[in-house]
Amino acid sequence: MSIRRSPFERFRTKFDASDARCGECGYVVEDGGWRVTAAGSRVRYQFACPTCNAVETREMRLE
Repeated sequence: MSIRRSPFERFRTKFDASDARCGECGYVVEDGGWRVTAAGSRVRYQFACPTCNAVETREMRLE
């Protein structure tokens, strides 16, 4: 049985599946790691590397 997810969760799942490598040190995260937050018309996805603590941020604006 499939669980219904919000569009934000589905998009985060795509980030988890495709962008699981840290851009700074190259560490590959096995279980994803993108966190999603929303405020107003902005949706922010952040990846924090557990090895080097680098943070990658992607932001979308809903219009």
